[in-house]
Amino acid sequence: MVTTVYALDNVSLSYEALPVLKDLGFAIREREFVGVLGPNGCGKTTLLNLLAGVLPPTAGKIRLYERELRDYSRREAARIVSVLPQETFIEFPFTALEVVLMGRAPYLGRFQWESPRDLEISREAMRLTDCLGFADRDIRLLSGGERERVLLARALAQEPKVLLLDEPTTHLDLQHQAEIYRLLKRLHAERDLTLVVVLHDLSFAATACGRLLLFAEGRLKADGGPEAVMRPETLREVFGTEVLSGVHPETGRPYFLPKLP
Repeated sequence: MVTTVYALDNVSLSYEALPVLKDLGFAIREREFVGVLGPNGCGKTTLLNLLAGVLPPTAGKIRLYERELRDYSRREAARIVSVLPQETFIEFPFTALEVVLMGRAPYLGRFQWESPRDLEISREAMRLTDCLGFADRDIRLLSGGERERVLLARALAQEPKVLLLDEPTTHLDLQHQAEIYRLLKRLHAERDLTLVVVLHDLSFAATACGRLLLFAEGRLKADGGPEAVMRPETLREVFGTEVLSGVHPETGRPYFLPKLP
């Protein structure tokens, strides 16, 4: 039997009477790899904030494992859901390992130090994300790709069932984008994780994600597999530009490019 992780029932969110998300109703099932797509300003990041419990909906209900999300304490929710935001600022000279150990906070008391088990879990998360080799380096001195892997390791150190990621390859060059994409696919294959990822890369979304949520003006425009959602006419309507597509020679999935004049 497939377990429902999230269930959204007529969920809307407004900022000062300005609607941002409108009448959302869908479920996310366990171990799905869900890509969230849409133009800038359509509500993608706001959706992640709703799913993380950072923002409460102004209407409707969100259930996490059949319990209303608002009824979870922050500590309870953090043991289930981990978030990798688009921007993370770390101004102090923490080592990469110290940053990853921060992911153990939901399991520690107010004045409790990390145990050997917390260290073991954190180091395993770094091994999974290929960043154990620079565990003792200053987080501020790492490259963009190295830093992103450390932050992903911190999210995994929470031992979540659900991982929410907001444009994890923003500001990364092509090599580091590919590293993060391969890592996400491997983590999904090897771990019992439900992934919900905000993406701008339509080709990666079509290749890696089993399901896509396509948003436009705060509404869910399309929901389904890549072949069903990524129709040229739908993409043209949502993104306001012509899109060229082809078939990837290795995966057999479609890839997309904007049509230039």
